[in-house]
Amino acid sequence: MQTASGAKLNAGRVALLLLFLGAGWYFWDTAALLPVKLLVVMMHESGHALATLLVGGSVEHITLRIDESGACLSSLPPGVFRKIIVFSGGYLGSAVAGAGLLLATFRFRLRRWVLGAACVWLGTMGVIYARDPFTLAFCLGTATVLGLAAKFLPEGAVDVLNLFLAAFTALYALFDLRDDLWNSSIRSISDAALLAQHTWVPAIAWAVLWTLLGVLLLGWAAYVSMHARPTSRFSSLSMPSRRF
Repeated sequence: MQTASGAKLNAGRVALLLLFLGAGWYFWDTAALLPVKLLVVMMHESGHALATLLVGGSVEHITLRIDESGACLSSLPPGVFRKIIVFSGGYLGSAVAGAGLLLATFRFRLRRWVLGAACVWLGTMGVIYARDPFTLAFCLGTATVLGLAAKFLPEGAVDVLNLFLAAFTALYALFDLRDDLWNSSIRSISDAALLAQHTWVPAIAWAVLWTLLGVLLLGWAAYVSMHARPTSRFSSLSMPSRRF
């Protein structure tokens, strides 16, 4: 399959993405995936932190727990709009991270830079915002692993690792949104519930909105990333001939 821009669907990349999604789904509750789940929880909390800073607030600390829960304690200026941005930043931040991993690796070919940026991000978040030993150890330990992977893994292995992280991030973000959408016991204590208290919009409405935005963003990023870029920027252009 070839798009109008000349980008061809990369069947191997699609197959690997589907394999990772299926494996993540099947092994979801196993201990082997716990480190990656905690990584996505950190993305979620980092989304809250970034949104807080963007609206002029301050971040006190970020906490991760072994049960896959997390928290971002922030101080915000008054205003409902600011609260909407900050409470939405967690779920949408996870979706943006998954989409960014796909696009940066396969569309812009920044494979090693992706892992390097993740290393810097985790190290910075741990040093600045972690206040407990577990969060700090996880951030610094994972940052070290990703940094070593960026430095020493061959390019093909870096692509596979980035695709796995992107697939799992997307899967976790969608599962998170699914729980908020359909699990009333989780929805009652979720970011959607907290936002409902400030806006009078039902929690399930926020969950539906975040789910739609997350699916659209991840779907678009996956579509773009599963198509190999043309070898030349002019390969898909045809210049009309002219007689003088």
